[in-house]
Amino acid sequence: MDGTISPESGFESGAKKDDAYRVLARKYRPRTFDDLVGQEPMVRTLQNAFETGRIAQAWMLTGVRGVGKTTTARILARGLNYEIPGEVEQPTIRLDKPGIHCEAIMEGRHVDVIEMDAASHTGIGDIREITDAARYRPASARYKVYIIDEVHMLSNAAFNGLLKTLEEPPEHVKFIFATTEIRKVPVTVLSRCQRFDLRRIDAEKLVSLLRDIAGKEGIDIADEALALIARAGEGSARDSLSLLDQAIAHGGGHIGSEHLREMLGLADRARVIDLFEQVMKGDAAAALEEMKGQYEIGADPVVVLSDLADFTHLVTRLKIVPKAGDEASVTEAERTRGREFAEKLSLRLLSRAWQILLKGIAEVQAAPKPLAAADMVLVRLAYAADLPDPEEALKALRDGTLPPAGAQQPGSGAGRGAPQGAGGQPVQARMSTAQAGPASSGHGPSARMAGSPSAQLRPVESAPEPKVAEAPVPHVPTRPEPAVNGPGSLAECAALAAEKRDIPLKVAIERNMRLVSFEPGRIEFQPTPDADADLAGNLGRKLTEWTGTRWICIVSRTQGRPTLHEEREANKRQLLTDARSEPLVAELLAAFPGAEIVNVHVRAPEGDTPSAEAVPENPDEGEFDGDEQDPNA
Repeated sequence: MDGTISPESGFESGAKKDDAYRVLARKYRPRTFDDLVGQEPMVRTLQNAFETGRIAQAWMLTGVRGVGKTTTARILARGLNYEIPGEVEQPTIRLDKPGIHCEAIMEGRHVDVIEMDAASHTGIGDIREITDAARYRPASARYKVYIIDEVHMLSNAAFNGLLKTLEEPPEHVKFIFATTEIRKVPVTVLSRCQRFDLRRIDAEKLVSLLRDIAGKEGIDIADEALALIARAGEGSARDSLSLLDQAIAHGGGHIGSEHLREMLGLADRARVIDLFEQVMKGDAAAALEEMKGQYEIGADPVVVLSDLADFTHLVTRLKIVPKAGDEASVTEAERTRGREFAEKLSLRLLSRAWQILLKGIAEVQAAPKPLAAADMVLVRLAYAADLPDPEEALKALRDGTLPPAGAQQPGSGAGRGAPQGAGGQPVQARMSTAQAGPASSGHGPSARMAGSPSAQLRPVESAPEPKVAEAPVPHVPTRPEPAVNGPGSLAECAALAAEKRDIPLKVAIERNMRLVSFEPGRIEFQPTPDADADLAGNLGRKLTEWTGTRWICIVSRTQGRPTLHEEREANKRQLLTDARSEPLVAELLAAFPGAEIVNVHVRAPEGDTPSAEAVPENPDEGEFDGDEQDPNA
């Protein structure tokens, strides 16, 4: 099956002529399995089943709108009851000649083929009528066929009432279900049916179908217009035929691509490609002008961005699969220019543009002013076009490389405009001035932008800048001296709690408090997620009671230093790492496979008094419980 319609086809147009106009979707509705376009796997399965006599009791047809679920159900019912006296006496999919039941079945008026819309018959009472009538044999046909459309709309009670009959139906009863929401159908029903997923029709077959129907209707239509209809139909034959019907009325006998764009509110495809080129160059000004021009002739900003995303997807496919340009839905302009872009643009750039467009389309749809939102998406695309990839940015920072002085970035044309720095001077110019040397740069912030990122860290040898008097920074001792009436550090608070036998508070201080600041009488800390909600109040009350001086404990959102427990664990890991790196220890570990270092004792040099850092503050917990240990001791 190639998806074409021959004059001998069994379509309704060849069956009867009505005075009243019938839309193309009904006039050219398929009547045989050969007329089904793009559903070859299902047809092959049914053909083998009918020829071997392995006919199921129920079928589930699912797929998007317009792919032919209800039509396929009628054709299947016709094949089950196909009969020509003296020639055909059994089910078949070869429906070359009209049978005695075919016309009534295809028109939905046969007494033994009952169609029910589950959207309007959702209750258990409707299903009870089916189960009661299923006991009786068909009036004239071979099988009594029940076609239930939109079956997912049935209620739970209706589904449950259908299960028994569906599992063990009489030999003369067949069920055909159709739905667009297969996930809403209970598994108990799906397990009793043969499921067929009707596919979207390929664009090439859809274009061929539309061309044949247009020829039968005597309509002159351009190939590009057919491709536009097939693309807008999104694989749905009914949607595509409805658009063709509308285009015939709009074009008045001749349909060109410009008529389709005007009717659908689409932007010119060539202009969309021009817009793509402008944003990829980083020319934001030209892109905004192009968007404004398309908007003024009636193009919807959402549609323009959607077309831009489609072309981005096409260029990406052409880069990966060059044969993708040979599809019938791809116009010559898209094919030629798309391959040019595919050779020049990287996959990372195309992927980034796709992500920006995908998010931007949703923003434009929800924005009160779609044109303004679309403009901002284009600006975002243009400025992201020449951004370095993360690997390139890291490499530039690591190597200390920057673009040459005065060199324009890709896409930084006049239409885009250079970013302005302080005083209105462009950043590029400021960087060029800085790189010219002390003779031209003088002093100031610009001079520190010369060369590379590392140059910003070098001292400037030019004229000294005026210094601003700064308050002297007070010296903060590593271990504050304890106050007269209280502890002088968080570690001493934990030691005081241990001395007072308040072990829960000691553990909370060590494991749940990230110290922000410590002053006599005032502690500010950030609690850990598993800290007690009343930790600050409890600690303040206990310290006030133990010291006789008022203490205030404040919970802060500022990121604090690691907890005492985390610092001890970090010191322990560092000591173990340092120990493993000692040559003698490494030789011992190599000589005794499986040996491990379980502890490290920090000893003061001989003749020296042990420092506070080398002596554990809490001997009960081992050598790693000091507030601040020196890893190099």
